[in-house]
This record gives sequence, C-alpha cells and structure tokens, in this order.
Amino acid sequence: MRVQSVMLVMSTLLLPLAAGAAEVSQKEIDDWFNGPSQSTASVNEGDLVFLTQKPVKAVHHHHNTLTLDRASLTDGWASLEQCHENIDQVPRAQILFNLSKIKDLKITSSANIEQAWVEGPSVQLKNVGPAARLCVEARSRALTKTGANTYTLKNGPFMRKFLDGYYPMHVSMRVKLASNDLRFEKISPQEQPGFAVRRTPNEVNIDAWFEGRLQTEMQFNDKK
Repeated sequence: MRVQSVMLVMSTLLLPLAAGAAEVSQKEIDDWFNGPSQSTASVNEGDLVFLTQKPVKAVHHHHNTLTLDRASLTDGWASLEQCHENIDQVPRAQILFNLSKIKDLKITSSANIEQAWVEGPSVQLKNVGPAARLCVEARSRALTKTGANTYTLKNGPFMRKFLDGYYPMHVSMRVKLASNDLRFEKISPQEQPGFAVRRTPNEVNIDAWFEGRLQTEMQFNDKK
C-alpha cells in the first residue's frame, strides 16, 4: 500500500493515495491503521464509538493543553500547547488550523520528522518516520460567551479518516483554569467507558479512545 500524503486538520487525519497508485484492499487499509491482528470486520463510517479496549497498534495521539485566564472571558483567546504522537509514516503531511482562530503559531519540538516548518495557518511535515512526535504552541480563539455568566469551550471534530472509513484515535485534553473566576459545570459527551473526565478546582482533563467523529463541549460559569 503506497501512501503519498497526509493532512491533519486540527485533529482530522486524511490519507489520500497517490494518483495512479495500485488499488488496495480493505484488509490492507485495516492492517495499516489497526495492525494485522486487529483488522475490523466492518469499517466505521463516522458514528462515534468509544473503545473500551485500546488498539494493539500504537495510534495517533493528539494532546491539547488550553489555558483560560481572565482575558479569555473578554476576547475568547487562550494559550494553546498541542502535541501529536505516533503520526502515520508518510512522505508529506500538514497540520492545518482555522485561520481566523489561530495566531502566533510556532513549533516547539519535533522528533523523527526530517523537516517541519510553519506555513501560514499550518505546520508542514516532510518524511515522517516511526514514532514521530511534533509539538506546537499558539494562541487559539476557543472560548465563546453563551450567556450572562456562561462560557462554552468547543473542540473538534476529532477524527482519523481514510477514504470512507474512520479508524482508532487517542485524544487527551487538559484545560487549565488560570482565572479563579471560572467554574467548570458540565461536559458533552458525558463520561463513560472510553471517555474519562477528571476535574479539580483548577483544571479539567479528558482522555478519549474512539473511532468516528468526536466533538467535545465544556460549559463554564463566571463566579463573579
């Protein structure tokens, strides 16, 4: 199976074949994403399914740390630290951000990637090797005021997609409440096997293993 390029749109993984590449079977696709011992009998077509057992093969892990401070309540901007691990091994890849919701983007570290550079609202990757890792930081306009004293933080949709199939992905997120005025109220989806939620007075953490499309929504209240 020849894979030419990969595009990571925030958390969306797309692996198109090169023009003229030989047609591949569903088994080859499943082996690429899941490992030969864990090929799926039917391909997930986008329905969200949380995984109660972790895949045998290491899968793409997308981790975000968002820091919300008092200024975030006014302008919606938050500090973002983002890392990608176990990126699929391909000659070319890009991590693409929403132009209107990202600024001050820069690479902080990378490993097992021949070249990585910022280009507009994207990070371009060349020759991704095994166990590749990339970390960036930026400012992200992530918080929206939805009421007199309520705020919503939406993330996603997270997905790992190839052709019409969705494959296992690991997403973890840490939301730091640098402002003591913010209080976490609720999250969607609700906590369940495969989607863990841990909260303290100063932060909220989620850890999700899934197939399909995952979108999270956290609600906060301003105590002032």
